[in-house]
Amino acid sequence: MEELRTKKSFRHYLYFMAGQQFSLLGSGIIGFVITWWITIETQSVFYLSLATFLIFLPQVIVTPFAGVLSDRLNRKTIIFTVDSLQAILTFGLFLIFFTGFTHIWMILIIHTLRNTLYAFQVPTFHAILPSMVPKDKISRVNGANFLFSGLIFMVGPILSALLLELFPITYIFLIDGVTFLIALVPLFLIRIPFNAKETRATENTSFMGEFKDGFMIVKAIPGLLSMIIFAMIFNFIFRPFGVLWPYFINIIHDGSVFHLAFLFGSIQVGNVIGSLITSIKKEWKNKIKINLIGEMVFFTFYLLIILAPYQNFYFMMIGGFLGAIIFPITVATYLTILQTVVPSDKIGRVMSIDHTVSMAIAPIGALLVGPLAGVMGVVNLLLVSAIIGIINPIFLWFFTKIRYLDRPQEPEIEVVSTQEVIEVETQEI
Repeated sequence: MEELRTKKSFRHYLYFMAGQQFSLLGSGIIGFVITWWITIETQSVFYLSLATFLIFLPQVIVTPFAGVLSDRLNRKTIIFTVDSLQAILTFGLFLIFFTGFTHIWMILIIHTLRNTLYAFQVPTFHAILPSMVPKDKISRVNGANFLFSGLIFMVGPILSALLLELFPITYIFLIDGVTFLIALVPLFLIRIPFNAKETRATENTSFMGEFKDGFMIVKAIPGLLSMIIFAMIFNFIFRPFGVLWPYFINIIHDGSVFHLAFLFGSIQVGNVIGSLITSIKKEWKNKIKINLIGEMVFFTFYLLIILAPYQNFYFMMIGGFLGAIIFPITVATYLTILQTVVPSDKIGRVMSIDHTVSMAIAPIGALLVGPLAGVMGVVNLLLVSAIIGIINPIFLWFFTKIRYLDRPQEPEIEVVSTQEVIEVETQEI
């Protein structure tokens, strides 16, 4: 696949990335609007936790198979199909609100279907990058991805809040269709590498055989499994924040949709600055140390949000901003490790395993938020989660193999596929 990574393919990837950012903007606006609608209509931690649960459950179930499909099928076709179906579902939301049939369960069903499609998009999107971008630019391109997505998520909540003030929620859903059409233009104009010869070879092996190959690759690289588990733990302890921000702002601090939007905006400003640092710096040493220390810094500053005085939203914004600066750096270095140590023709299935394992506990965490918040209180639950986030990296460094990934030079590891093992055993017999 190395010969496919040319200046032209790199340029095409940048066009593709730009189009996908518009699609991301539309999806972000729709996600914010749905979350705020659930908060106002139900004022229930249960429904917020259920909505978050339904974001992650499809990703856990579908993503492993989606990763294998992204290695077998035309990735451009997958992206086009997923974006199209998401736009159709969002138009369904428009029809539901237009007709007044806004039952919470109908909203949650479409919400779940949209996230099921997203589960196909994630491993495919990440698998496209190393097939089109030279290895020496992967880290910086990951940083640029976070930079632009950070800008979008910074503007998105504020734009969403403004739209909610100016227009009925019904017509806001049409925005996703507009951003979909914008994202469609570069997708039609570019070429995304698709090696038919390799695909025919893969079709000779079983679907489950390829799925098992992904696990064999993860096991063969020292410390990689520990790194994926690290991501899983982070996603679990961060889940109360993801679920409870609307409740924390609106109910605990009597804030408005604009207060929530500006908190999200301040976090995204920090993400943008961190992304700028990542995109400018050519190479990062000690990537795992950056990830572990980054988590500690992240949750330390989130304590400022949790412990902020009543309605002191500026204090919360400062905490969110400072904590978010390190986040893109940690994620970009995390992805760079995966994209550089894993063979490019197997990156899709390994990305899907990473996404599945790291997110596997997220649905459980989301469901537990409601009961735990009822027993412990919202503020106490957030406080305990932040403290665990500060302590967890220290434990991982000393008691797992994660530190092996911080070696200056990673040894080349040859991964034997399931099919090759079967052939060798047959010959011996």
